[in-house]
Amino acid sequence: MLDQDLEKFDLACTYMKNDQNVSAYNILMTLAQKEMKKENLKAGVYLLLASECKVKQGKDSKEEFDLAAKYYLRIAKKNDVNSPYAYQCAAKCFLKSGQVEEAMKISEQSKKYVSKVVEEKRPIVVVDDSPAITLRLSSYLEQLGYDDVKTAKDGKSALDLITKLINDSQNPVVLLDMEMPDIKGDAVAKKLLEKKPDLSIILITANEKSYPGVKKTIGLGSTAFIQKPFTINDLKNALDVTENNRIS
Repeated sequence: MLDQDLEKFDLACTYMKNDQNVSAYNILMTLAQKEMKKENLKAGVYLLLASECKVKQGKDSKEEFDLAAKYYLRIAKKNDVNSPYAYQCAAKCFLKSGQVEEAMKISEQSKKYVSKVVEEKRPIVVVDDSPAITLRLSSYLEQLGYDDVKTAKDGKSALDLITKLINDSQNPVVLLDMEMPDIKGDAVAKKLLEKKPDLSIILITANEKSYPGVKKTIGLGSTAFIQKPFTINDLKNALDVTENNRIS
């Protein structure tokens, strides 16, 4: 099912590039409605892209922004770990739809959650078959203040470890190498995202973002990307992106 949705999303992107905005809009709205039923925050992304299709047609996109704002707000009010990200998105969408006062009110609410999240350091799972890379990442993470770091040297042990964390209601960040001896990173990511669609996955690879396996995994829902060789600043930036766009 994830592959089918990814193919539809790729098709919508192709339509957008070719200025076939009506066709792209219809696909994106169908995907959005599906994800809204599952209360997946991807729905908001689809709605925002659909609004862009409307703009390219010379039409008013207020309706799509308003729908996205209300959807994000509904998720935010559940008062769980989705709230910081959802409140911020709701505020931006209300602003885009011209509801300035509502946007300001929601923005103030989001600040309360952001201050709490910044103080939290989630568990980190480093998945890499290279002891040298694992050691470097563990050292960098320690310098960045992460003291709950777990490691896995292959895909199978990673799936076992991360599945256990998910079942224990923990919310890890996964640093995932794309090239491993038993199961490739894209296959590991797919299995994990099937269990927890909003899992935070940071890809680590020597390949470019345009590489098919990397591109596919990003489309499935990974939150950030680090290209080898990397520095501690590259890692920090990826973690910051993951926390700022936190949806789980």
